[in-house]
Amino acid sequence: MKLTLMFRTYCGLCHQMRDALQPYLAEYRAELEIVEIDDFPDLEAKYNELVPVLLHGEHEICHWHLDEAALRAYLEAQAAH
Repeated sequence: MKLTLMFRTYCGLCHQMRDALQPYLAEYRAELEIVEIDDFPDLEAKYNELVPVLLHGEHEICHWHLDEAALRAYLEAQAAH
């Protein structure tokens, strides 16, 4: 499974979410793709005020802060498929 983190290099919350995701990535054997939204005008327009945003495909799992309960529930549901 690949999760995507909409990210900005200068964003402290982005770094916090990236770091907090590490145990979940290991536990669920997931990959993390980090997308610097300032490099993509369409993504910047869509996610500007929401970053960091954690996605799986088009599904938003959480934004601003890692919602650990929502993430675990989502990962468990995906693992059950």
